[in-house]
Amino acid sequence: MNLTILAGSSNRSLAEAVAGQLGTTLGSVGIYRFPDGELHLEVQQSIRGDDVFLVQSTSPPVDSNLLELLLLADACRRAGAARLTAVIPYFGYARQDRRATGREPVSARVVADLLQVSGLRRVVAVDLHSPVLEGFFWVPFEHLTAVPTLADTVRPIVTSKSVVVAPDLGAARLADTYAHLLHLPVAIVHKTRVSGEAVSVTGITGAVRGRAPIIVDDMISTGGTIEAATRALLSSGCLPDISVVATHAVLVGTALQRLSSLPVQRLIVSNSVEQPATLSPLIQTVSLGTLLAEAIGRLHRDESLEDLLVHR
Repeated sequence: MNLTILAGSSNRSLAEAVAGQLGTTLGSVGIYRFPDGELHLEVQQSIRGDDVFLVQSTSPPVDSNLLELLLLADACRRAGAARLTAVIPYFGYARQDRRATGREPVSARVVADLLQVSGLRRVVAVDLHSPVLEGFFWVPFEHLTAVPTLADTVRPIVTSKSVVVAPDLGAARLADTYAHLLHLPVAIVHKTRVSGEAVSVTGITGAVRGRAPIIVDDMISTGGTIEAATRALLSSGCLPDISVVATHAVLVGTALQRLSSLPVQRLIVSNSVEQPATLSPLIQTVSLGTLLAEAIGRLHRDESLEDLLVHR
């Protein structure tokens, strides 16, 4: 069975890196819009009988990139693909996995249903905000982690004064994973979310005075959580040598300005979300190309992904 890698428009540079690692090139896909704004998509080569992997982050603009993925999946199904897998480096809507007030959708479940009825037979994602999402799928779901790769990048800056910091309780298990890999202690910031952009810190568990924090999270969106955690750490006497590590750099709104106004020395992120060429010099980007290529290669050969999956 031939291996074919196709991509939408959300993160072509990552898709090209993945294809290159696998010793192939991206398949040809035509994507354009009609004058009325409707999206039109066409697979421009034969994929009949192929093992097809669709690489597409559902990052901002989330709805547009999600629709691209759904239409691409349907096109591949109708073109006779033998197996069809979506590789979604950043999974939009993953945070909307429950009802907070009662009169709202469980949007993550709606997205999961849409992906499955489009013809996908497997989904691969990286460092989901909530692992609950896995339970929304009836097709096989592979939850990869970029944490070991990011930890390897952080390791050269680790000193005896470093401490891994979870910026909220939701990141506590993630912080434990980094701390285990880096052989460091852990501190946890306790926060309360005030709005979509504002949070309030109520306390810190763990020793941070005189230490250099390495704040870890799965994603950075508006930067509000990182800003609040940083200010709380500084107030508690940490060193003004702060590093931030996250898999997904969504960085919407004033996120970069917020982070640039803080004594953050470095921001280490993956390329799960494509960034503009003119990005802040404090950002160090780590490629997911090797991780995703390894996962795709093993799936194509029907091999285990055990050591690539999230275990936390």
